[in-house]
Amino acid sequence: MEVAVFDTKAALGKAAAKNGASLISEAIARKGKANIIMATGASQFEMLGALIKEEVDWSRVTAFHLDEYIGIPMTHPASFRKYLKERFVDKVPLKAFHYINGEVDSQEECERLGKLIGQLDIDVAFVGIGENAHLAFNDPPADFETETPYILVELDDACRQQQLGEGWFSSLEEVPQEAISMSIRQIMKSITIICSVPDARKARAVKNSLEEIVSPLVPASILTTHEDGWLYLDKESASLRSREE
Repeated sequence: MEVAVFDTKAALGKAAAKNGASLISEAIARKGKANIIMATGASQFEMLGALIKEEVDWSRVTAFHLDEYIGIPMTHPASFRKYLKERFVDKVPLKAFHYINGEVDSQEECERLGKLIGQLDIDVAFVGIGENAHLAFNDPPADFETETPYILVELDDACRQQQLGEGWFSSLEEVPQEAISMSIRQIMKSITIICSVPDARKARAVKNSLEEIVSPLVPASILTTHEDGWLYLDKESASLRSREE
């Protein structure tokens, strides 16, 4: 995994977006289309803001949603569908965007999305790392074995506390306890992974992901085994690293 550290979140986001856009355009030039995965959360603000300004033939791009809460309507401030619609989907003329609907039968929704993504190669996955080192909503101990593309997961207390701390909910009780998440193995099938992780609150997760043994207890540690992974940090999120990667 390539690790790059930047002075600011804005610089981090711009660099991650530029690399991602270049890779998308390369895929389009090679095969006439591209398939991507989009993450959400506060860590993706700068990257998404820069990505929509890049010159990409978005009409040839199909995008998939990484994760979504169970039982949250699209009108809820914390809805990841709402987040992506407002910050990405409405900003670029995509060929298609496949949302996760957390308001329908979760098993049927996982199967529906699994059939769609299972037919495709994913060129670029844009992801982040949680404060508990989760990857998508795969909290520790994450399932590293399932081949099912989308799965129903339980959110641990640290994950739910992060969502509260980022301001998406007004109380911990409001944070859902379940979500639909892309599985670890499905994420890792992506040809390239672009991981954007700013902020001091992510420093411990970054350190553990890079320096601990690869383990389901540190879900994002699996990224270090990917053949074409890029980790974009700012000074704060990189501050606890004990060695250069």
